[in-house]
Amino acid sequence: MKPQLEETEFWVGTFHGSHGGHPAAVTATRDDTRPEPYVWTCTCGASRSFPTEHGVFDTAWQHTHPTRFDRLRSWAARRFRTAG
Repeated sequence: MKPQLEETEFWVGTFHGSHGGHPAAVTATRDDTRPEPYVWTCTCGASRSFPTEHGVFDTAWQHTHPTRFDRLRSWAARRFRTAG
């Protein structure tokens, strides 16, 4: 599931997993024309950018493979949103 890349973008990696009970795929790219050239974008709409490659892979992996604490926090946030 590699997205359409701009001419200045280079594909770095793709991470498949899930969060919020739904399948998710995060694509990491590098674009040397950006102030922070390393970025990942998820199919859920979330994204983060970084000035160096450090942190891109760890955060992309964590986004698609949340810990038990992350899942609990997400569940609680959804629960409070629908309860109000």
